[in-house]
Amino acid sequence: MPRLPHLLLIAPAALVGTLLYPTPQAHAGLDACGDIYIEAGAECEIIAPSADCETMCTPITVEAQCAAELTADCDAECNESLDITCTETCAETCVTECDVDPGSFTCEGQCQADCNGYCEAGCSEDDSECWASCQATCSAECSISCEVVPPSADCTTQCDSCCEGQCTAEPNIECQVECQAEVFVDCQAEIMGECVTQCETEEGALFCDGQYVDHGDNLDACVDQLKDLLDIDVSGFIDGECDDNSCEVDAGGTFSCGVGGTGGGALAGWGLIGLAILVGVSRRKRQRGAAGGPRR
Repeated sequence: MPRLPHLLLIAPAALVGTLLYPTPQAHAGLDACGDIYIEAGAECEIIAPSADCETMCTPITVEAQCAAELTADCDAECNESLDITCTETCAETCVTECDVDPGSFTCEGQCQADCNGYCEAGCSEDDSECWASCQATCSAECSISCEVVPPSADCTTQCDSCCEGQCTAEPNIECQVECQAEVFVDCQAEIMGECVTQCETEEGALFCDGQYVDHGDNLDACVDQLKDLLDIDVSGFIDGECDDNSCEVDAGGTFSCGVGGTGGGALAGWGLIGLAILVGVSRRKRQRGAAGGPRR
């Protein structure tokens, strides 16, 4: 089980370091994409239905999606009412950074970059599960705090919201990582099963930087959000219809769809789905139903 000992003691040095580099843009408000954490510049693609698609459904490639969902599941336990005391110091540093180039500064991008300093301090480089949980926690809090701030807002306004998200996320990161670790394996089995199922549909499965994206049967809306919020064009997203294992593309030409494949990949996929059912496919539905209402 991952641990983040002394996280709040050693992170400030890493936090200062993040201010020296360009702020990565990210957006947690991708509700049509399962609220997964995705950075601008990510390569997103639709993998056509095939055994190759199914082999991409691995424990590693579903980590970001699991972390996004488990962050919400662990919210009641971890995101308690806190006396946020770091906002004043944070705001001073943030405004200084914003004044360097106000045109490229964004509340959410800066919040995520600063908060990621705590992930660097608390997660070992090869602990991808810890990283996924930590970044998802940062992303969720930054999105909530920054979603009402227009890009045209002045530096003080943007930084006030940026720091609220950062200073709410940081005290909860260790709790989130530990809480998620308790059920992460079960979540991976469930999402892997969903990934394989999606690979067997006509539209195929969506991956961003190799991470499976659960768009919940709202692929068009997910693709639109990726474009609108992160300026990401999804490759392989074609307005066409599959027929006889090929897709007739509007602009002409075809590409293989492999619908209804019966190779070893498909058999393995059904095995994963069975495993997902055994570990509790209904878990997320129950938890989502119980998680209604505002988080703060």
